[in-house]
Amino acid sequence: MNYSAKNLITILEKKGYFFKRANGSHQLYYNQKTGKTVIVPVHGRKDLAKGTFFTILKQAGIDKSEI
Repeated sequence: MNYSAKNLITILEKKGYFFKRANGSHQLYYNQKTGKTVIVPVHGRKDLAKGTFFTILKQAGIDKSEI
């Protein structure tokens, strides 16, 4: 499994999230249908921690089995 921020962003965009704004190294993605906003930390090429990756997916309402 690839735990990169880039991979997470790709998953979010496929589920209807779009880039809203950035503040430093954190990017906000928003889904108009659900009204949910998730924050993705982007620290260069460094992978996210496994728990952080899955917590962001959970906040977005995406199940592990959907990826």
